Amino acid sequence: MPKIVIKNLFDKTISAPKGEKSVLKIMQEDFQDWMHACGGKGRCTSCKMIVVEGMQNLSEVNEFENRYKEKGALNANERLACQSILEEGEITIEVPDRNKLPHLTYSY
Repeated sequence: MPKIVIKNLFDKTISAPKGEKSVLKIMQEDFQDWMHACGGKGRCTSCKMIVVEGMQNLSEVNEFENRYKEKGALNANERLACQSILEEGEITIEVPDRNKLPHLTYSY
Protein backbone atom coordinates (compact mmCIF):
# COMPACT_ATOMS: atom_id res chain seq x y z
CA MET A 1 0.00 0.00 0.00
CA PRO A 2 1.31 3.48 -0.87
CA LYS A 3 2.36 5.78 1.95
CA ILE A 4 3.24 9.37 2.70
CA VAL A 5 6.04 10.25 5.13
CA ILE A 6 6.12 13.85 6.37
CA LYS A 7 9.77 14.29 7.34
CA ASN A 8 9.59 17.52 9.38
CA LEU A 9 6.55 16.32 11.30
CA PHE A 10 8.62 13.71 13.12
CA ASP A 11 8.39 11.27 10.17
CA LYS A 12 4.60 11.11 10.39
CA THR A 13 3.55 8.17 8.18
CA ILE A 14 0.16 7.91 6.49
CA SER A 15 -1.07 4.89 4.53
CA ALA A 16 -2.72 5.85 1.27
CA PRO A 17 -5.03 4.26 -1.29
CA LYS A 18 -3.36 3.72 -4.65
CA GLY A 19 -3.99 6.41 -7.24
CA GLU A 20 -7.39 7.54 -6.05
CA LYS A 21 -7.02 10.77 -4.09
CA SER A 22 -4.82 13.82 -3.89
CA VAL A 23 -2.08 13.92 -1.29
CA LEU A 24 -4.00 16.74 0.42
CA LYS A 25 -7.19 14.65 0.61
CA ILE A 26 -5.28 11.67 2.01
CA MET A 27 -3.74 13.87 4.72
CA GLN A 28 -7.12 15.40 5.58
CA GLU A 29 -8.71 11.97 5.94
CA ASP A 30 -5.89 11.09 8.36
CA PHE A 31 -6.72 14.27 10.37
CA GLN A 32 -3.37 15.84 9.46
CA ASP A 33 -3.57 19.63 9.28
CA TRP A 34 -2.03 21.04 6.10
CA MET A 35 -2.32 24.60 4.77
CA HIS A 36 -4.74 24.97 1.83
CA ALA A 37 -6.14 28.46 1.34
CA CYS A 38 -8.10 27.87 -1.89
CA GLY A 39 -9.81 24.70 -0.74
CA GLY A 40 -7.74 22.34 -2.87
CA LYS A 41 -8.62 23.81 -6.24
CA GLY A 42 -5.08 24.54 -7.50
CA ARG A 43 -5.59 28.32 -7.36
CA CYS A 44 -2.78 29.13 -4.95
CA THR A 45 0.42 27.56 -3.64
CA SER A 46 -0.44 27.37 0.05
CA CYS A 47 -0.57 23.54 -0.01
CA LYS A 48 2.89 23.35 -1.54
CA MET A 49 4.96 20.37 -0.43
CA ILE A 50 8.66 19.73 -0.87
CA VAL A 51 9.14 16.24 -2.32
CA VAL A 52 12.30 14.79 -0.76
CA GLU A 53 11.90 11.31 -2.26
CA GLY A 54 9.45 9.55 -4.54
CA MET A 55 8.57 12.23 -7.11
CA GLN A 56 8.24 9.43 -9.68
CA ASN A 57 5.39 7.95 -7.62
CA LEU A 58 3.19 11.02 -8.11
CA SER A 59 0.87 11.85 -11.00
CA GLU A 60 2.18 14.04 -13.81
CA VAL A 61 2.40 17.78 -13.23
CA ASN A 62 -0.89 19.31 -14.39
CA GLU A 63 -1.85 22.67 -15.90
CA PHE A 64 -2.27 24.37 -12.50
CA GLU A 65 1.18 23.30 -11.33
CA ASN A 66 2.76 24.17 -14.70
CA ARG A 67 1.36 27.70 -14.39
CA TYR A 68 3.07 28.15 -11.01
CA LYS A 69 6.30 26.58 -12.26
CA GLU A 70 6.37 29.06 -15.16
CA LYS A 71 5.90 31.93 -12.69
CA GLY A 72 8.70 30.62 -10.45
CA ALA A 73 6.29 29.81 -7.59
CA LEU A 74 7.04 26.05 -7.67
CA ASN A 75 10.55 24.64 -7.81
CA ALA A 76 11.45 21.33 -9.48
CA ASN A 77 11.25 19.51 -6.12
CA GLU A 78 7.88 21.01 -5.15
CA ARG A 79 4.31 19.99 -5.93
CA LEU A 80 0.84 21.14 -4.91
CA ALA A 81 -0.60 18.61 -2.46
CA CYS A 82 -4.10 19.30 -3.79
CA GLN A 83 -3.14 18.40 -7.36
CA SER A 84 -0.72 15.50 -6.80
CA ILE A 85 -2.04 11.96 -6.72
CA LEU A 86 0.07 9.25 -5.13
CA GLU A 87 -0.08 6.54 -7.78
CA GLU A 88 2.13 3.94 -6.13
CA GLY A 89 4.99 3.44 -3.70
CA GLU A 90 6.04 5.99 -1.13
CA ILE A 91 6.74 9.69 -1.03
CA THR A 92 8.70 11.58 1.57
CA ILE A 93 7.69 15.22 1.84
CA GLU A 94 8.34 18.29 3.98
CA VAL A 95 6.24 21.30 4.87
CA PRO A 96 7.93 24.45 3.51
CA ASP A 97 8.83 26.95 6.25
CA ARG A 98 6.42 29.60 4.95
CA ASN A 99 3.50 27.15 5.01
CA LYS A 100 3.99 25.82 8.53
CA LEU A 101 0.94 26.11 10.74
CA PRO A 102 1.45 27.90 14.07
CA HIS A 103 -0.43 25.32 16.17
CA LEU A 104 1.76 22.38 15.07
CA THR A 105 5.18 21.42 16.39
CA TYR A 106 7.71 20.63 13.68
CA SER A 107 10.86 18.56 14.11
CA TYR A 108 12.88 21.20 12.19
